[in-house]
Amino acid sequence: MRTQRLDGSPQGIARAGEILRAGGLVAIPTETVYGLAANALDGSAIQKIYAAKERPGDNPLIAHIGEVSQLAALVKAVPPAAQRLAEAFWPGPLTIILERSGLTAPEMSCGLNTVSVRLPAHPLAQAVIQAAGVPLAAPSANRSGRPSPTCFSHVWEDLNGRVDAILDGGGCPVGVESTVVSLAGERPRLLRPGGVTLAQLESVLGPVEVDPAVLSRLEPGREAPSPGMKYKHYAPQAEVVMADASPEEFAAYVNAQAGEGLYALCFDEAAPLLRVPSLCYGPRFDPEAQARRLFEALHQLDQLGARRVYAQRPSQRGVGLAVYNRLIRAAAFRVERPQTPAVIGLVGPSGAGKSTVARFLARQGFFHLDCDKMTKSAGVYDYNCIKDLREAFGGEVAPDFVLDRQALAQRAFQSPQGVRTLQAITFPRILAEVRRRMEARTGPLLLDAPTLFEAGLDGACRRILAVTAPEAARLARVMARDGLGEAEARLRFRAQPGEDFYTSRADWVVENGPGVELEKRCAALAAELKSGGCL
Repeated sequence: MRTQRLDGSPQGIARAGEILRAGGLVAIPTETVYGLAANALDGSAIQKIYAAKERPGDNPLIAHIGEVSQLAALVKAVPPAAQRLAEAFWPGPLTIILERSGLTAPEMSCGLNTVSVRLPAHPLAQAVIQAAGVPLAAPSANRSGRPSPTCFSHVWEDLNGRVDAILDGGGCPVGVESTVVSLAGERPRLLRPGGVTLAQLESVLGPVEVDPAVLSRLEPGREAPSPGMKYKHYAPQAEVVMADASPEEFAAYVNAQAGEGLYALCFDEAAPLLRVPSLCYGPRFDPEAQARRLFEALHQLDQLGARRVYAQRPSQRGVGLAVYNRLIRAAAFRVERPQTPAVIGLVGPSGAGKSTVARFLARQGFFHLDCDKMTKSAGVYDYNCIKDLREAFGGEVAPDFVLDRQALAQRAFQSPQGVRTLQAITFPRILAEVRRRMEARTGPLLLDAPTLFEAGLDGACRRILAVTAPEAARLARVMARDGLGEAEARLRFRAQPGEDFYTSRADWVVENGPGVELEKRCAALAAELKSGGCL
């Protein structure tokens, strides 16, 4: 078969529509990944998708529509929950599963009584659907099991000679397939994470169950209600192993490996620590960038001839859950962990209740290293440190070389430059003491460090736990605990990053507000840590 290369011109879009109406296959761009489109009402056209992709026949497809109004014809009923989701996220990277009406070809649903539907946001995808005049089945435009395509060259490499046409629409801005949520059961159920996060779904629907197959293998004998659940997916030719480790652990672990074709798939921050060839797939705390770059990196590994790849584990929060879902399947669920005890970073703004959370977790087996208390030791604020502080902030911060912490805070927290100067003087001494105590630990460690990220200690942490609380509650706690007036407490708050700084970097967030059963929440968190290999 000769595959035509189309562009996004009116002529290219019209030609794509002609091919689809005639029962052919056209790969088209969407905001998630490229999709291999066929008429969703034509069973023989859909069978061509399965043949071109070498896709298992029990892996259902998604119907793509051009307008919200087209949903009603494809399903038995549109419940209010589906209407709310459509209003919030369509057009966009969300697929909704409902009971099917029978209009779509049975081959779409693989014997299920449901159909998956989404309204893509990409303007070229919408234009092609309009030109075809029918809903389009469109799984990812790649050979089954391979990394999904996020640019034209990926599609051409996999499907040239197998499909009628490929429409070049540039790169795909989201980078991972759509979120799939089922509304066909008693409760909403997340079947595949994507660009619409679990938290966003719950903001519209209330509680949403997460299917166990999001994080682990589908149970033997169970039908796959959604694409991306049943088989090994997204894999390069190399063997992939996910390494569940901190950046420092990851580098030490991978550097100790040997073999031809060995590569690391890592966060940007880990690359300088590695002595083996590496590919980066985004910053550690930017899951959206990871999603955009993951499949491109997996394709590059094939081009480089990689044979064995150690991939750094992403977070499971936000869009990170989608990245984790794709990567754990690319690794065929192989996960390796260092033998060293885990370090969990504990962060949050002043007065959030980190010490209370730490006490609860200590009862569950964590050793609590309180860096704030440790900094008061003579080993940190020695003669030379106090001398440097007096020179930087004036003798009033340490009359007779006895440190006045309140006076130091008033001087240092007046400006960002003052905070940076304080950190430059104290951080090297604090870090040396923290590292010494970390090396002496024998079990899992809770590293309670207010400036964890600023000091670079997050590189030692396998997970990050953030504690938050309403500002009024934090203000009252700080004033009572440290004997500060309101103006002094607010000055301290202004010198610290905002709450989002911590929560956007966290694997877990504990909200310590009114009515929260904090001890119960911490017990559940400890159980999750234990099941995840951190305890």
